[in-house]
Amino acid sequence: MSDAGALLFARYAYAPNELGYCGPADADALFELGVTGRTDADVAAIARRFSGAWPYAALLAELSGVDDPLDEQVMRAYWTGGALLDRVDTDVLGRRLLEYIASQAGHYWAHLTPELLPEASPTHGFHVFSVYPWSRLLVGDDTGQPLRVLDDCRIRWGRVVECDATHVVVRSQRLGWDGTALALLDEADERVRRVVAGRGFVADPQPGEWLALHWDWVCDRLTDGERDELCRRTEWQLARTNERLARDR
Repeated sequence: MSDAGALLFARYAYAPNELGYCGPADADALFELGVTGRTDADVAAIARRFSGAWPYAALLAELSGVDDPLDEQVMRAYWTGGALLDRVDTDVLGRRLLEYIASQAGHYWAHLTPELLPEASPTHGFHVFSVYPWSRLLVGDDTGQPLRVLDDCRIRWGRVVECDATHVVVRSQRLGWDGTALALLDEADERVRRVVAGRGFVADPQPGEWLALHWDWVCDRLTDGERDELCRRTEWQLARTNERLARDR
């Protein structure tokens, strides 16, 4: 198991795990690893119980010729994008993913059909926008909940404006819905939690730096290239999702 890959997994998986949305009740172990880079817990065993992330990581590793699903390249590609994604036949991967996920989900997620193959990508964005049902609940919704879940669950990026003891203010692009299509909105400031009991994953964020955000949590510090890749993959996924939504109208 790659130490750097396990660290990335912990940092990106922690927020939904803490909220009780994904994986086993091991938020403390993920948090400790995310902060210190060390844990006595079996990270691979924890990761295998993430029914969303693990199938993607396992298939991405297999189809790209990487031995370990927790390899750093695999984890980076799944969460924020990377060159490894271009080594995978997305049609083969998509079919195998849909077969696996549909077999686990049963009739509740009957929308997991080959019609999703044009959207298929071994990334968290595909799982959020295509596999989860929330994008299908946007039309006619007057609560705002589907849009909020899609926006918070995706990995988003933000540029540091200022920082205090517990939160960071970043300039980011939230997700919008105009009744027919999803799009990234103009940049605006948002305040995001960065520490628990004085500890967090990104020490001393500086104005101008790019951060990765998942739910109300700072996951990671991004290079300019990593931010650009995440933006590009997100926009591609949104375009494919909008094509499906248009067909379904």
